[in-house]
Amino acid sequence: MIPTVLVVDDDDGFRALLLDILRLEGYRLLAAASAEQALSILERDRADLVLTDRRLPGLDGLELARRLRAQPRPPVVVLVTAYGTIPEAVAAVRAGVADYLTKPLESPAALRRRIRDLLGEPAVADGSGEFLTGDPRLAELVAMADRAAATDATVLVTGESGTGKELLARRIHARSRRADRPWVALNCAALPESLAESELFGHEKGAFTGALARHRGRFEQADGGTLFLDEIGDLSPAIQAKLLRALEERKIQRLGGTEPVAVDLRLVAATHRDLAMAAATGEFRSDLYYRLNVVALAIPPLRERPGDIALLAPRLLSEATERLGLPARRLAPEALAALTRHSWPGNVRELRNAVERAAIAASGETIEPRHLPELGGAPSRPAVAPLSLEQRERQAILAALERTGGHREQAAELLGISVRTLYNRLRTYGIR
Repeated sequence: MIPTVLVVDDDDGFRALLLDILRLEGYRLLAAASAEQALSILERDRADLVLTDRRLPGLDGLELARRLRAQPRPPVVVLVTAYGTIPEAVAAVRAGVADYLTKPLESPAALRRRIRDLLGEPAVADGSGEFLTGDPRLAELVAMADRAAATDATVLVTGESGTGKELLARRIHARSRRADRPWVALNCAALPESLAESELFGHEKGAFTGALARHRGRFEQADGGTLFLDEIGDLSPAIQAKLLRALEERKIQRLGGTEPVAVDLRLVAATHRDLAMAAATGEFRSDLYYRLNVVALAIPPLRERPGDIALLAPRLLSEATERLGLPARRLAPEALAALTRHSWPGNVRELRNAVERAAIAASGETIEPRHLPELGGAPSRPAVAPLSLEQRERQAILAALERTGGHREQAAELLGISVRTLYNRLRTYGIR
């Protein structure tokens, strides 16, 4: 299904610019000049993502985000503002905003990538929702996910960034008895610790300075449906303890509240970290790890299933040319061989970006190896024993830093993680 994006801005020129940028992605687009008009549109239509200005006539962008958050199936909300202050960012997170952009905006290509990441990674699967794979391990893992989907068991999805952890989690929700109930996702790595408890469990009016109304946390929003906690390994020990209690009791207590609130949901968690090792070293609560690790699904990295590249690359290329409005392209055998030899530290996300760049670089209908310059000096797949998750992660970070000339923001984007997470990993692995 083609995602729908609603752009809300009272500046006609800027609204048209955003629509033009997103139109190249092939999204179904809606437009509104005010929050009131946006709410009216969403009464009769549905959007997967709302890109809204902060300053609007009448209701502002934050109030729009709060109202959308209360809907049974809330869209992803991205806030655009000319005032990139810390209080603004805190207010945006509390209102349920998934991303926060400041004017002037980054490059159109970078903006499109951020929107694609927020909408998920449909390129990993075909139109029927099936993972494209010829790898027996991944095929069995997907089959196990389908079996788990028929139950209410808690699922822990592990794997490197860009392997499709959220896609697998969405598949579990879509095939569960809760499919017609809310799907609520939260990226724990992007959540300031001071806001984590409020985001997860909600707060009462007056619970802290600025708490002007009762706020339903993600647990309450997901009641009856599925709660997806991405990068759960980044939660602080204090929040880990509260999360364990909520999972065991199936009750939460809002910040500043006195009465417990019962919740009925299915939890799917994901992380690129080795939680078993983290639990063994005391970096993660072992009791919470065992509570999460009921059904364990470890997605193998792309370099360990090179045969899948021949399946994925043509599909990704077809999607890229259609999205960008380019003529059909095909991969020359030599280009496909070059893609297969590459180690892909950024996994499917990196493959998608490389194929898209090649589609733009090629002037004819055939993509040759010369259209893949970023692979020229990349390390080929080593014929050695499998590395641990932490060793693979360290190698991926080093490779990304080498490819970006040490530019950490670009390396984080290549790896598909936040800059904050990258800095944490650099400290963990002693990378200078």
